[in-house]
Amino acid sequence: MSKASAQNLVSSDHQAVDQAEIKLLVLDIDGTISGKSNTISKPVKRAIAAAQARGIQVAIATGRMYRSALRFHEAIGSILPLAAYQGAWIQDPATQKIHRHLTVSREIAHKLLDYFEQPELRSLLSVHFYINDQLYVRELTRETKIYAQRSGITATPVGDLRQVLTNEPTKVLALCDDTDVIDSILGNLRLQYTPSELYLTTSVATFFEATHASVNKGTAVRYLAEELLGLQAANVMTIGDNFNDVEMLEYAGIGVAMGNAPAGVQAIAQWVAPTVEEDGAAVAIEQFLLS
Repeated sequence: MSKASAQNLVSSDHQAVDQAEIKLLVLDIDGTISGKSNTISKPVKRAIAAAQARGIQVAIATGRMYRSALRFHEAIGSILPLAAYQGAWIQDPATQKIHRHLTVSREIAHKLLDYFEQPELRSLLSVHFYINDQLYVRELTRETKIYAQRSGITATPVGDLRQVLTNEPTKVLALCDDTDVIDSILGNLRLQYTPSELYLTTSVATFFEATHASVNKGTAVRYLAEELLGLQAANVMTIGDNFNDVEMLEYAGIGVAMGNAPAGVQAIAQWVAPTVEEDGAAVAIEQFLLS
């Protein structure tokens, strides 16, 4: 799809929303407001600040750990709670109040670990358990080291991950450079677990993620909008780039996919922005909130 056609894509399933109705803008981080540089560009920061100057609240909804996402929350000057771990952990950095923390049961976490440690998978995967906003791994693989460096966090190697399951994990992640392996894991585990048992998704093509069944960015954005701010879906604009953003794009009055998003994500969005490296989030904000 060309940039011109992408920028003008509007789904027939959505009606146009008056930009004056938008009171809340919710942004994903990686692939949306942060690209290869792992920072927010000046044009995107300026666009966010201009939206805030018009009275629009801005929040972050990310698959990242809370501690990893915090610098982005601070960089945009958000005064709302931060939705981390796909919304499994929603915390207000100003008051430290945790509004929501939903975890994967120990029983299911054990079963997932058994699945990941099958002989045909064990050597292919880096398995991450996130417990109380700390990252625990079996060993420090190359993939985990790259992940930890980009996330600005420390991964703690523990050998057998079962020994940390005295507490329930907020999220379970399996990392593999082979996207076919990740696709296979996602497909197989969706046959084993219903949506009422686990929320399964990919945040990037190489990350398989599992969280509590009630967790997704759509329910997180709904909480911020309806429970905290007394708004409706029509008052919300969301911008994201991957399959873990689908629910919040579907929920919002205006759901924008990035130009670097997979085709399946672009297909459900109301509008497709340029890519993250082209400051697509800034273009979308200008198009819907500032023009």
